[in-house]
Amino acid sequence: MGRKRRQRKKTKQKNNIPDKKRIWMILSAVATGVFLVLLLVYMAGLNRYQTCFLNGTLIDEVDVSGMTIPELEERIGQYSLRVIERQADGTVLEEEIPGSEIGIAYISTEPLEAVLQGQNRFLWFLKHETVYETGAELYYEETVLEEKIDALRGFQKEFVKEPEDAYIGDYVPGKGFELVAENRGSQLNREKTMEAVREAVQGLQEQVDLEAAGCYEEPKVTLEDAGLQETYAKLQNYVNTVVTYTFGSEREVLDADTIAGWIIREKNRAELDPELVKEYVNSLRKKHDTIFHRRTFLTSYGEEVTIDQGDYGWWMDVGQETEELMGILERGESTERTPVYRQTAASYDAPDYGDSYVEINLTAQHLFLYQDGECVLESDFVSGNPSRGNETPAGIYGITYKERDSTLTGETYRTPVSFWMPFNNNVGMHDASWRSEFGSNIYMTNGSHGCINLPYSVAEEIYGYVEKGTPVICYHLPGTEPEPLPEIPQELEPEIEPVSEPGINPEAVVEPPAEGE
Repeated sequence: MGRKRRQRKKTKQKNNIPDKKRIWMILSAVATGVFLVLLLVYMAGLNRYQTCFLNGTLIDEVDVSGMTIPELEERIGQYSLRVIERQADGTVLEEEIPGSEIGIAYISTEPLEAVLQGQNRFLWFLKHETVYETGAELYYEETVLEEKIDALRGFQKEFVKEPEDAYIGDYVPGKGFELVAENRGSQLNREKTMEAVREAVQGLQEQVDLEAAGCYEEPKVTLEDAGLQETYAKLQNYVNTVVTYTFGSEREVLDADTIAGWIIREKNRAELDPELVKEYVNSLRKKHDTIFHRRTFLTSYGEEVTIDQGDYGWWMDVGQETEELMGILERGESTERTPVYRQTAASYDAPDYGDSYVEINLTAQHLFLYQDGECVLESDFVSGNPSRGNETPAGIYGITYKERDSTLTGETYRTPVSFWMPFNNNVGMHDASWRSEFGSNIYMTNGSHGCINLPYSVAEEIYGYVEKGTPVICYHLPGTEPEPLPEIPQELEPEIEPVSEPGINPEAVVEPPAEGE
């Protein structure tokens, strides 16, 4: 039994040897077959690339991969350039320039043949990219190409729109100024277009985008222009400013519609016309100033008189206020304000002299002092002597200043007074200690040089009430003439003229303002 088993094993080993041999034979046959196939493919490629350019070959920017020289020439003969244009409405238009119509061809193929002969065709199967600049010149009819370019729609007048700069539109009430965007239009630059198309043809490019090539005339000013934006901001700053002038209960609102009419615009510059600003301020002066205006005054006698003389009242400083307003508008500061005045009055609302004033009836030679609407004092006085040409002028004035212990000088003497209150140049109220009587018709023969002579106590009391600017209203009222005094000789008033405080010129005469002052 043991011997038989060993024999079986030996027989099995003998049978395995032929199986391995067969496998090796098969593998060898397959490998040989693959090699032969690869060899055939390689040889075929080697043979092909004797006359074809290797894959990845670019000659003068033209991809000639796998092409023969005749095929390349044939391709050039079939070449057509697609020209992409921008229209006025922003849409795109495409036009073709066929190569056959411009006679495109290589002048010589020698540079191409040199590349073909110089390539390493034994490595044709490797992936690579090789770029050649051969200088091989293409021939095309330049004149015909120019004609084709000139025939493009972008050069036809009916389709061309010139570029328009961005700009600031006119002022629109309620909206202000508007920035209008630039319009690029569709106007081609001929020189740039010619250059771009030539380069595309010479490189056998399939298309040329004239916009991408920068061939269009472009606006010189766009919305992003710094100067345009600065001017726009300045204009908006002007018209967004609201200045409200207050005149007591009255208000004058300076708004955008008015301001817009004052703006001078030149290209990308904007500024206010100072003369127009001044005209506006002057219109406020004419409407609201009260200086040198005629007034109706209700006297303490219950009768009205017309006051049309004197320099009391609101007097706007047009020049200074114009400068102030210009500055406000330049800074864009919306505000409420009162104008700059040369002279102010007691009240904006009528009457401008308010309810605290000195009322002087030159006919009756009697005055009243009102404080906050109540009569707190009344007294007789002696005014200027009309027979000597020194009549006290009627009108409405303001106290210029007040001074204690002033000296009134004449030609040959100096007379002190305790209370000096000028209101019309060198005409004022003061105590007259040299007089023993006041009122009646004394002024007709023994009047002053124009001043209002008062009893000491009255002058003192008035002095305590009045301040610089307190209104003094002088008038004549027929029918209020006083009873004449008995003819008793009186000491004549000394020839006097007031000595003013430092810095005050009592001889100065205030003239009505000129137009615009």
